[in-house]
Amino acid sequence: MDNAPAGSVRILTPSGMLGAGWDESTIERGLALGVDVITLDGGSTDSGPYYLGSSTPKTAAQAVARDLRSLLKAAARADVPLIIGSCGTSGTDSGVDWVAGLAAGVMAEEGLDLKVARIYSEQDAADLKEHLDAGRVHALPPLGALSAETLESCTHIVGMMGHEPIVEALEAGAQVILAGRATDTALAAAYPLLQGMPAGPTWHAAKIVECGGQATTNPRTGGVYTTIDATGFTIEPLDPGTACTPRTVAAHMLYETVDPFQMREPAGTLDVRDAVYTALDERTVRVEGSRFHVADQHTVKLEGARITGYQTMSFTAVRDPLILRDIDAWADLMRTMIRQWVRDTLGLADDEYAFDLRLYGHDAVLGDLEPESGPPREVGVMLLVDAADQTTATAVAKLVNPLMLHLPTPAMGYLPSLAFPTSPAEVERGAAYEFVLHHVVDSPTPTSLFRIEYGVQR
Repeated sequence: MDNAPAGSVRILTPSGMLGAGWDESTIERGLALGVDVITLDGGSTDSGPYYLGSSTPKTAAQAVARDLRSLLKAAARADVPLIIGSCGTSGTDSGVDWVAGLAAGVMAEEGLDLKVARIYSEQDAADLKEHLDAGRVHALPPLGALSAETLESCTHIVGMMGHEPIVEALEAGAQVILAGRATDTALAAAYPLLQGMPAGPTWHAAKIVECGGQATTNPRTGGVYTTIDATGFTIEPLDPGTACTPRTVAAHMLYETVDPFQMREPAGTLDVRDAVYTALDERTVRVEGSRFHVADQHTVKLEGARITGYQTMSFTAVRDPLILRDIDAWADLMRTMIRQWVRDTLGLADDEYAFDLRLYGHDAVLGDLEPESGPPREVGVMLLVDAADQTTATAVAKLVNPLMLHLPTPAMGYLPSLAFPTSPAEVERGAAYEFVLHHVVDSPTPTSLFRIEYGVQR
C-alpha cells in the first residue's frame, strides 16, 4: 500500500465468478498497479433453484481450486485481504465449507499461513418463524405474505448479508474471508467502507465491479481495477487491450436491477441519478456524483428453495420434412396422445403429473413471440416429465417412448423413425426445486443473522 493515492482504496476484481478463470497476466498487472483488497463473487441464483435446494456447487472443484491458488498467492504477495462471497454457488453452510476445504488444500500445498474467516448465512426455519410471528418478515413483489408452512418446506434457506459481517471479520484480522450468501456489491464495498471511503462512490463502484469485465468493451479478457476516493471512483480493465467507456460503465447499472438509477442494499439505497461518467483516457472512466441513502431499517433478503417433485427427461430429433411442414400440429397431436396414453395405461389424472414438450429449433426459446416463420430444417424435441416421485416420472417418459420415436402425422401412411441421441432415452434428473422465498427480515442488527468462525475447518 506504499504507493496508494492518499485517501483511496484500490480493488482488484479478477472475474465475475470464482471458477470462471482468467489470464494470470491480468492478476500480475493488478498487483503491479498496487492493490488494497481482492474481491470476487462465488455464486448466483442465475442458474435456478437446484443449487440452493440441493446445496450443490455449480462450479467444478478443480476450477475453483485453480482460481483460489491464483488469488491466495496474490493476496499473500500483496499482503491484502481476499474476500469471496456466495461460496458454493448458493452460499449455504456446506458451500462455505466446500470452498474453505479447497482453500485449505491450496494453502497447505503453497506453504501459505493466512487467517481465514468463514461467514455462515444459512437460516433455521424455526428462528425465522419467530421473526415471522413478531411481524419482522415482509414480502417483496410479486409474492404475498409468508406462511410458516412455506418456511418448513424449504430444504435450504439463506440470508443475503450486506457488508457488515465482512467488516467484522476484517476488524478481527481475517486475511481470507469466505462468506455465505451475500449481495454481490457487499464484497467490494466492505473494505473501502471500513477504511472510511464515502458510501455513495463505494456502493456504486462495488456494483460496477461485481461481474468483473462485464463493464468493459470485452468481458472475455478478465476483470477490472478500481480506485475509490473521497469524491468518486476510477475504473479500468486489467487487460491493457480492453477499455472501459462511459457507456459500458453506466450500462452496468441496467444489469440485474429493477431500477437503473437506484438499487437497494441491506443497509440502504444506492442512488446514481446524479452520477457523471467521464472518460479520462481511451480506456479509463471516472465516476462522480453517486449517493447512498441509509435505510431506517436494516433488512436481510431471504432465499429459499423446496422440492416440487421429480423429473425424467427424454430427447429426440426430427428431420422428416412431412412432420416439419406443420411441426405445431404434430406437437399438439403428441400432447393429446400423451394425456390419453397416460390416463388409459397408467391411470393417472392430469393433476397427478405434468409434462412439457419443447421444440428446439422451432420455438422452444421464444414460444409465441418467435418472429420467424416457415418450416425448420430440423427440430430437437425435449420431453420433461414432473411427478411426485421418480418412479412415476420415469414411467410416464417410458410410456411416451414409442411416440417420441415413431409418431406420424395424420397424413402420413407410414411410421417415421426419429432419432434418440442416447440409450436409454430416458434420463432421470432427480429432485426438481423451486424458489419460494422473496421476502426480507427486519434484522435486529446488521450481523445478528450471520455466524463467523475462524480457521479453515468448521
